[in-house]
Amino acid sequence: MFFGLSMLLFIAGSIFWIWMLIVAATKERSTGDKILWVLIIIFTHIIGAAIYYFVRYAPRTRIAR
Repeated sequence: MFFGLSMLLFIAGSIFWIWMLIVAATKERSTGDKILWVLIIIFTHIIGAAIYYFVRYAPRTRIAR
């Protein structure tokens, strides 16, 4: 049971990481911001993806609604 749960969390975290990496690479306006956020997400993995989500992605989607 523990193995199945850990695999599920690993897969979900990896999907979230890839999703935030794609969003950072396509939605950031300036090239400098793109490079910075992509590097942060790549080198810090899930932590960097979570930081990007709460700092950049979530506030932007709330404003758009």
